[in-house]
Amino acid sequence: MANTVDDDRDHLHSMGYAQELHRGMSTFSNFAISFSIISILAGGMTAFWLGMVSGGPRVITLGWIIVGFFALLVGMAMGEICSAYPTAGGLYYWSAKLAKKNGARWSWFTGWFNLLGQIGVIASVDYALAIFIGYFIRMFDDSYRLTVNGIFLIFILVLIAHGLLNTFSINIVKVMGDISVWWHIAGVAVIAGVLFIAPSNTRGIGGAFDKAPPGLTGWTGGTFITIYLFGLGLLLAQYTITGFDASAHVSEETKGARTEAPKAIVRAIYVSAIAALVLNLSMIAALPKKGAEGDAIYAGIAYGPAEDPFLVNAANRLISGAVGSGTAKLLVFICIVAQFFCGLASVTANSRMIYAFSRDGALPGSKYWHKINPKTRTPTNSVWLGVTLAAILGASSLYVKGEGAGRYSTAFFAMTGICVIGLYIAYAIPIYLRLTNPDFQVGPWNLKGKHKLVGWTALAWVGFITVLFFAPLFWPFWKFWGSDNLIFDDGAGNSFYKVNNFNFTGPLIILSAIAFGLYWMLSGKKWFTGPKVQGTKEELMAIERELEASSGMKD
Repeated sequence: MANTVDDDRDHLHSMGYAQELHRGMSTFSNFAISFSIISILAGGMTAFWLGMVSGGPRVITLGWIIVGFFALLVGMAMGEICSAYPTAGGLYYWSAKLAKKNGARWSWFTGWFNLLGQIGVIASVDYALAIFIGYFIRMFDDSYRLTVNGIFLIFILVLIAHGLLNTFSINIVKVMGDISVWWHIAGVAVIAGVLFIAPSNTRGIGGAFDKAPPGLTGWTGGTFITIYLFGLGLLLAQYTITGFDASAHVSEETKGARTEAPKAIVRAIYVSAIAALVLNLSMIAALPKKGAEGDAIYAGIAYGPAEDPFLVNAANRLISGAVGSGTAKLLVFICIVAQFFCGLASVTANSRMIYAFSRDGALPGSKYWHKINPKTRTPTNSVWLGVTLAAILGASSLYVKGEGAGRYSTAFFAMTGICVIGLYIAYAIPIYLRLTNPDFQVGPWNLKGKHKLVGWTALAWVGFITVLFFAPLFWPFWKFWGSDNLIFDDGAGNSFYKVNNFNFTGPLIILSAIAFGLYWMLSGKKWFTGPKVQGTKEELMAIERELEASSGMKD
């Protein structure tokens, strides 16, 4: 093991960096970070509503197979690059080294989109967690009302908890990450087992390929609309299977990183897709039976009553309606703990990315964000920058108008769009540059000459999902804010409304790209040169000796 750590250190030196972070992560711990961020008990539960109202059970079932396959190709293409360049900077470092020209510019845009996507991950995961916590409180106290302000307060408290845990020590995060894997696996087994066995008068596994009741999104039409809604339903799985670049960002803390980090990326994707398929099949089995009465219950689960207008809680409402109160509380609690682990891992990965990006001078105040806590050898300042940016993004949820369920969830689904598109753009850039660079030298983990087939297919998929995340979910889709926009009438006096029909993902991503471009043109290109060399081998070793003396940790 000592030889492995020495080899890791030597390779990091060859890339120009000192071993500042403590290299104490095992292969399993590296896998645990990406697996926890993907978190099928987070995305697979909080975005379940999206599959319910678009394509219905059949898109939920097929989505995990389709998205799992293409996400795996993206991960494999990234893994090959990670094997050659296992550094905390990850994607932006790869772009700088792979570009045949204008490496600094490629690196700049990759890094900023990566940062944007990671902030979207933290904000969306912790905001959805706050909604789940609010629902859990209501399960014990019927008088508790879920409000935007109340959920935002819980959101801030969760962010602070994740910041504090990441501040203390990487060992705490590592242990909790390892626990997270087993919690997710056991949690899926318990939830799926209960939902497959316990409920009565439900559609059962035979409903896996049913369609959603008509009219839930306002769209009507024939084959084209059916295909369109099926495509939108894929976003349930696509939002979940993201963030696996985390294995690259903690590669400087991983033993045997050139092989273990790529393996962790790939393993996290396929294990998550398989487990999520089982989980969501059990949830489909617990849906009400088809028919007029069942369709009305289905719509009620999707949109919720006045005292719980958050669309994210569709999975919780499904569980509560399918099993007894005590069992429902247990299953929701399992999801809450898993989502807490997910948010914790997201803050960890983001802090390493900010640390590395600042190490190369890309962020305003880089010297401050790059600082390492000498006691814990963790980038404490970067942790709190990420937490603060996520809090600012989450504050968008406070701006709501009108009445109805939609007003409470528009901000959340904008966060998910920012998360996925920001990250996948950052994934796509180095994949493209690798495909167009014939001089790239593969590492010990590689695609054995299949990189073109894998890489170009992965890029096509990224283009496809970008279009889907920009597309409108509701009809009519041109209203930013409106009233009396009926989405579904169950024929029994219950109507559901979508107040805000507009998808903010496209405008926000485009505005972000413009901002990154202007910042580059007006300032960045004058001083950002891409990844920097920290010093000679002797200077790098001097940095390491000083950190080891301060912390008492020796790699």
